[in-house]
Amino acid sequence: MIWTNDPTRLMLVAGISVAYALVCLAPYLRTRRKRLAAARARAAAAISPGWIVSYASQTGNAEELARQTAAMLKLAGIPARLAELSELTADDLLGAERLLCLVSTYGEGDAPDGAAAFAGRLMTTALPLPRLHYAVLALGDSAYVQFCGFGRALDQWLQAQGAQSLFPRIEVDRSADAAIAAWRQQLSHLAGTSDAPDWSAPAFDAWRLCERVQLNPGSAGAPVYHLALGPVSGVLPDWQSGDLVQIAAPADPDHPRDYSIASVPADGRVHLLVRLHRHADGRHGVASGWLTQQLAPGGTLPLRCRPHRRFRLEENADRPLILIGNGSGIAGLRGHLRARALAGQDRNWLLFGERNSAHDFHYRAELEALRQAGRLTLDLAWSRDGGAARYVQDLLPARAAQLRAWVADGAAIYVCGSLQGMAAGVDHALADILGRDQLDNLIAAKRYQRDVY
Repeated sequence: MIWTNDPTRLMLVAGISVAYALVCLAPYLRTRRKRLAAARARAAAAISPGWIVSYASQTGNAEELARQTAAMLKLAGIPARLAELSELTADDLLGAERLLCLVSTYGEGDAPDGAAAFAGRLMTTALPLPRLHYAVLALGDSAYVQFCGFGRALDQWLQAQGAQSLFPRIEVDRSADAAIAAWRQQLSHLAGTSDAPDWSAPAFDAWRLCERVQLNPGSAGAPVYHLALGPVSGVLPDWQSGDLVQIAAPADPDHPRDYSIASVPADGRVHLLVRLHRHADGRHGVASGWLTQQLAPGGTLPLRCRPHRRFRLEENADRPLILIGNGSGIAGLRGHLRARALAGQDRNWLLFGERNSAHDFHYRAELEALRQAGRLTLDLAWSRDGGAARYVQDLLPARAAQLRAWVADGAAIYVCGSLQGMAAGVDHALADILGRDQLDNLIAAKRYQRDVY
């Protein structure tokens, strides 16, 4: 049969041929696109060596400075990876050419939570890093004997691995502006630009002391006060549970004090819990004495809110929540409980310790109401009332099975309160119950968060 002149058949044959050609061509085009993308990546890598900006922060200062550092590099056209120190692997360090470390110190020279896994995994081994150039910004408080202890240890370890320092380690005592300015100046030299973002902290606003109530009259311990504060402007800033405020006392304005916020914006006020500190000679603490004894109700004070990302709920907002704390640490935990109540989250477990049930059960009525409504599991330890569980960490072993079940169900653990005694004791108890490896995994997953002081 002769059909070559049939237009319909010719179109059909042509269509089939084109379709076949496209099928054959598609893999080639995909391969070509991948090769071009890889070539562009190699070209970008050749133009811009690998930069990593890493941070290890306990209260958020180092993380915020790291974000500002990465932003400054980006402005200069230098792409940099921003990562928590414990996220970095040996391959990351071997592949990088520039490493900028902004790290705080936890307690007396220990690694903060965001660096614990890195310190245990890498800083205990030898890792030749001859091509790596690095710099360290170490944040600390000179009131501690091991001032900037972890920053110094990290610097020494990097040197021991053959890494080359871009400039001498810069140490920051309680967020001193001069030291941070020195870091910024060094970055300007590295990046080849003086056009940098404004690194200055937000200005203090005028706030008013609306209410002050002592919560523990008759206590054997120092007085603890609930403070309610409102902005003089009437404009309430936004914050999340877990965040902090900084207050500059008139007698020492260059060293603002951090306080956990015990409320949420829906409360209409910033609530604080302040314990009056007394020195051995009887003098009151500069900030706590002013806030609890000298500042009259209705008086004003300089205050600014500060994000505390390591203690926010964020990705843990929908998880069951285990809250552990002592003393004035109930402030940060109360903020989370109030946020959870607004969100309708009922899987909350609070373990709290203080001196006496009769005098030191801060926010008793509020917590009891949550428990009676079925929205809170509550366990308490009283150090001066006798009994086996005298401190909050002593509550944990007897509740090991319950704790494991909550963690297996996806719970996050938040700890707030004193660094000495409580925080270390809770950490050891959790490690005994869950295993150190699992606890480290919870840290890496941001399911074990601490705000301790």
